[in-house]
Amino acid sequence: MRKIVDCRDYPSEAGCTLAISGEEEEVVRAAAEHAASVHGETDSKELREQIRSALKDEPALQHS
Repeated sequence: MRKIVDCRDYPSEAGCTLAISGEEEEVVRAAAEHAASVHGETDSKELREQIRSALKDEPALQHS
């Protein structure tokens, strides 16, 4: 199942609205890089574990 993490769930001074979805490892990696480059976080094992614990299942798209 694809995973999603959404910056809107974690209000910041940047007012970021980015959402990242994909396979779990892709999302964790991209979100950690984003957190470091945009939000000034340090890309660390701890940060990646926090991101991993915040992942949600992406709702399935309904095809018509």
